[in-house]
Parts: sequence; structure tokens; C-alpha cells
Amino acid sequence: MSRHNLSLTMSRRSGLTSYGFGRMCRLIGVILACLTSSITSLAAADLTRFEARRPQMGTEVVIVIYAADQAQADLAMAAGFSRIATLEKVMSDYDPESELSRLVAAASIGQDRAVSADLWDVLVASRTVSRRTKGAFDITVGPYSRLWRRARRQGEMPDPERLATAAESVGYQFLRLLPRQQAVEFLRAGMRLDLGGIGKGFAADAALQAMQTHGVTIALVDCGGDIVLGDAPPGRAGWKVGIAGVGQGYAEYIVELSGVGVATSGDAFQFVEIDGIRYSHIIHPRTGVGLTSRSSVTVIAPNGTDADALASAVSVLGPSEGLRLADRWRGVEAQVLVLKNGQLLRRTTRRFPSAAQLTPTAVY
Repeated sequence: MSRHNLSLTMSRRSGLTSYGFGRMCRLIGVILACLTSSITSLAAADLTRFEARRPQMGTEVVIVIYAADQAQADLAMAAGFSRIATLEKVMSDYDPESELSRLVAAASIGQDRAVSADLWDVLVASRTVSRRTKGAFDITVGPYSRLWRRARRQGEMPDPERLATAAESVGYQFLRLLPRQQAVEFLRAGMRLDLGGIGKGFAADAALQAMQTHGVTIALVDCGGDIVLGDAPPGRAGWKVGIAGVGQGYAEYIVELSGVGVATSGDAFQFVEIDGIRYSHIIHPRTGVGLTSRSSVTVIAPNGTDADALASAVSVLGPSEGLRLADRWRGVEAQVLVLKNGQLLRRTTRRFPSAAQLTPTAVY
């Protein structure tokens, strides 16, 4: 007797046809799914919300989690904040003792230098975005950044000759990454790296991953506006995240999201006004000049690293080209707000969350 006939005979002896047996299996599956869902819901209901804030990476870092108890919350949050502190010592170009600063100080043309796994990962991510944006995002703008920091302190334009000299050291193609050695080579003299356009998103991603190792998946990490979201809070569709307007210190409206990174780039807080012209802290890699358009760009991406970097890239490219870039990037949605002649112009990708005017009373 064949195996098929044997199984059918056994089903009939038990009083079930194969059809009836299949229906029973599906019913059992539904019951088990419902039980699993109920258990998960009960477990989520037992979770408690915890929140902590610390000054890190030149801003205020906020971590919000849902955990089973205070002990789990303390362990997870300590891991998250510790991970960010470690990365700050790696990526900061303000700290002369950071790994990035020491790499730049010791660099010489044609000589490769090995780097840590953390610095390697953020450099690889930066190069990927630079290539896909054709240089609209570029961490080698460090020579320009140095000049514009001085310009903001003194309230005057950078010297044109110094800008021209700096331009010779800017270009992501002059930063060579050597995978086998996990090493970096500078191909131009005077190169400096500025991870300000990707570092906070990268750190927020790492902090979320660190907390997940302690069993916390319902979490939010906000590095000064660069936000990474884990699973949605219990009983909710997502985390409440404010979408910023132009020149405002509050959210224009609120959306609910989970499992993504969100970043906003604009000149609402970081700018300098010289001779009546407002220059953003975002520097155009091709000109070395701070952006002068009044705009706010919000990007939603699969992770904080991409969201952070793409917010800068879309700002540099402008609404039309920037949104085309976002449309081509899998899992990315973007909104560009431009203030022109007193009018606010809004453009978005097709699936960017609609501007439902939810009462912006509680973010997160």
C-alpha cells in the first residue's frame, strides 16, 4: 500500500476524511495563532514605559523603552547610552583624541591606516551614500566645515582663497577604503573627515541594537532629532514622531511609525547670517558654501544611518532632484518644505505619511 493510501486509510479509520482532517488542522492553526496573539498581548500589557536623557554627541539623547521591570530597563538603557558614548569617542571631529581626529592627524598621502570596526562601518556606509547621491552627501567636506565654523563664530564669510584651497582636498573619491586590511588611505593632502551628517543616525542605530541584546525591542532613540524606532508601543500603531516645519521649534504635525529611522535637516537652529544672507550649517560639497534656501527636509528610511545621510543629500539636491533620489531608494520616503517669498511649499514622495493634523501634545 502506498504512503498516500495508508495516510488516507488512517484518516478514515479515525472517522475523518482527508478533507475533514485538513479542516481540523487549519482550525487548530487558527486557535494556536489566537492563543499566541493573546499571550503576546498580555505580555505587552505587562510592560512599563521608561525614559532617560543624557547630554551626548553635542546634543541631548533621549531613550524611551518598554521593559518588564526596572532592572531590565536599567540594563538596556545603560547599554544604549554606553554604545553612543563609545561611538562619540570614535567619530567626533571636535575631540582631538577621537579615533577620527587621530586618523586625520596622522594621515599621509598613499599610506593606509587600519581603523576600528566601528569607524570602518560608518565609513563604508558613508561611501555607499556618497556614490548613490553622486557626492551630494560627502564626509570629506571637513576642510569646508572648519572654515564655516570659524565663519559662524566671527560672523563673516570664509576667505575665498581658503575655500579654493580647501576644495582641492574635498571629494569622496579621494578617500580609499581597503577591505582586506580594514584600512583607510587619503589620496589628497589636507583631507579632513566630518561625520556630522551621518554620525547621529549611525549611533542611534547602534544604541537600538545594543538594547535589543537585553530583550528590549520596543524602543526609541532620539539623538537630537535623528530618531530610530523599534517595535511599536503596546496597543499602538507606532511611536508618535513630530514632523518639523520651517523655522519652527515644534512639530508641524505628528505621524505614527515603527521599525524605521527618521531624520530632519534644515536651518531652523544651525545657521549664520552674513550681510543679510542666511547660510545653513549644511555645506554644498561642490561649492563649499552653506545652503541659502530656507527649507526643511524630513526623511524616513529603513534605518537611522540612511535617514540621517539622505536628509543632508536631499537638502543639497533640492526638491526635484532630491525627491527623485528618495523615490529610487528602497524603503525611503521624504518631504521637502521650502519657504519662498513668504509662502510654504510642500513636496513629498508618493508614500510619505499624510499631514494629518493630529494634536501635537505628546511626542513619542
